[in-house]
Amino acid sequence: MIERMRERVVAACDGASKGNPGPAGWAWVVADASETPERWAAGPLGKATNNVAELTALERLLAATDPDVPLEIRMDSQYAMKAVTTWLPGWKRNGWKTSAGKPVANQDLVVRIDELLDGRSVEFRYVPAHQVDGDRLNDFADRAASQAATVQEPAGSGLGSPEPPPAPDTPAKAPRSRPRPAKAAGGKGSARTIKAKFPGRCQCGRSYAAGEPIAKNDSGWGHPECRTGASV
Repeated sequence: MIERMRERVVAACDGASKGNPGPAGWAWVVADASETPERWAAGPLGKATNNVAELTALERLLAATDPDVPLEIRMDSQYAMKAVTTWLPGWKRNGWKTSAGKPVANQDLVVRIDELLDGRSVEFRYVPAHQVDGDRLNDFADRAASQAATVQEPAGSGLGSPEPPPAPDTPAKAPRSRPRPAKAAGGKGSARTIKAKFPGRCQCGRSYAAGEPIAKNDSGWGHPECRTGASV
């Protein structure tokens, strides 16, 4: 695999279910050394829950990466992460039963993930979902999983697929604030503009007559268009 020459691989995985349960999909993405999406895959699950989609995404990612290379996995699913890092040891001790004595949900997937994790160096990192300027890899996996759930077709870099489109529920990025343009002379909220009581001369060298609009400049009163930024 391409990871064999790398000291550490950073990746993300995500699942989506349109209805929970409903049309579902999974996705994973592996980054290059600069944490830019390098290769990815996504696929449909038919009708499934969000938890099944999340666990499937993790299982597919582990199966697609080199077990000999340390791996960082970014996820927005607390359930999937806790299932394989916090709850799994207790489930195994209890014969795959919960503390309440009930069968572990999605046991087949959890067992498979446990097998894939055996002997590997894997660090799980939780990242919040659907954040403006959030984690780039998580956002990529989220979009790919959402697309797979919607269209129910496989996609990925190995299939020559284009980058997945933005998910419909992804919040719009807030536009950068821009300086507010100066309002017309005498307009509400503009810098102070008055009518000259007496004729005078602006700092630009041109004169103004009594009754003409004038505004405060650094060196006194003058034409509004000659108003400096420091006086606004």
